[in-house]
Amino acid sequence: MHRFALLLALLLAACGHVDYDAVPAGRFKGTLFVMWVGEGGGAGDGRFVYVPNPRDPLRLVRAKGSPQVIQPEMIYTDGGSIPRAGQMFNGFAPWGYAPAYMIHDWLFVARHCLTDGAATEAEHQIAAMEFQDSAEIIAEAIKALIVSGQVRPNDIAPKVIAGAVAGPISYRRWTVKGDCAQDRVSAADRAAAEAGIPGSATVLRGMRKQLDDGSLVAVKPGRIVTTLRF
Repeated sequence: MHRFALLLALLLAACGHVDYDAVPAGRFKGTLFVMWVGEGGGAGDGRFVYVPNPRDPLRLVRAKGSPQVIQPEMIYTDGGSIPRAGQMFNGFAPWGYAPAYMIHDWLFVARHCLTDGAATEAEHQIAAMEFQDSAEIIAEAIKALIVSGQVRPNDIAPKVIAGAVAGPISYRRWTVKGDCAQDRVSAADRAAAEAGIPGSATVLRGMRKQLDDGSLVAVKPGRIVTTLRF
């Protein structure tokens, strides 16, 4: 217990500030799939991909702020935008705080692509967002998960996570240049993820997909690891 308290104190020293209690709760809507694409069943060359349900995409509706609705696009996701101080806590369900992490991961992908001049239309919607806003948004998202019963209320975890993403480690990631291209889901992984969506027409076409360059590739559907509905 004392060792955990010491570790927590050290982690908090590296955090920024978010007034978690004052942040209004957001509200999640829609459905998300987390898929494993690539080789292997959970390790090796594969990666986790957040895949929005095209029929009912995940979105975070904010109580206030702009944009009022955040609807992330397909991204690689592993909580990589969350410093280790915030990854200590798993929440109630196996994927716990994952929807909040995915919102935050996407904000960072969007910021990188805005910085590199390669943003999508959806990413342009957060062009005016400041770094501090991104930290407060994850607090809104965590509160949304608590309200929906996805995670148990916790006196420590949400504040540590919000503080961690407001700190210098996250800020350095927010301001990095040249990361947009590597953040993008590859054409092959996108094809696999789309083929893995329940009811996907790609599956009915015999697991083949035409890429932007006109070539046809065999598609091994992504494996759904978890589905969360709100």
